[in-house]
Amino acid sequence: MPDKKQRPHILLGVTGSVAAIKVPQLCQLLGEIGDVKVISTTAAQHFMATWSAPAPHVEGMEFLNDKDEWHSWQRVGDEVLHIELRRWADIFIIAPLSANSLAKLANGMADNLLTCVARAWDHQAANMLVAPAMNTCMWTGPFTAAHLATLYNMGVAILPPISKRLACGDTGVGAMAEPASVAEAARTLLQLKVWSGQTTLESIMPA
Repeated sequence: MPDKKQRPHILLGVTGSVAAIKVPQLCQLLGEIGDVKVISTTAAQHFMATWSAPAPHVEGMEFLNDKDEWHSWQRVGDEVLHIELRRWADIFIIAPLSANSLAKLANGMADNLLTCVARAWDHQAANMLVAPAMNTCMWTGPFTAAHLATLYNMGVAILPPISKRLACGDTGVGAMAEPASVAEAARTLLQLKVWSGQTTLESIMPA
């Protein structure tokens, strides 16, 4: 739990969704709240490569991926990156959370840096917030409902997607919540954790 005079440590995970193009804006908003580090999956990097250069909102932030996990450990006694990130962070935000990564989290898979952090996460000590983003057909599918229920029962705060025109051209629910909504949810969770020592999901989860 961060000291009240200390800026919170915010770990942002980015997975393979077209909504990753909104990450610079999200980083700017989260940077106003605390110190930010970013983890990206291999699929996420495909969309991050489309960012307009330069992206001033992400300058000075540390960006990490699977290669950093392997390069940081050489022998017994060396720091293990996903464990160090878990210790560093006061909140873990995964935005956007793709259908594929949602399935991995719900089933306890740990096949990349992001999912390793999630697998090691202490839900009693720090919050996890996810903002799913996927096609409407995926969002309304039975697998998604089951996977979300698993995360919810673990204490993960879920910010549901919104309705708008999607990458495929369809209009429907599935777009990631706006960056301002993600940042506000993170601020709320951090304040609850710092000031009361406990977390409530009532204001985050849909009815």
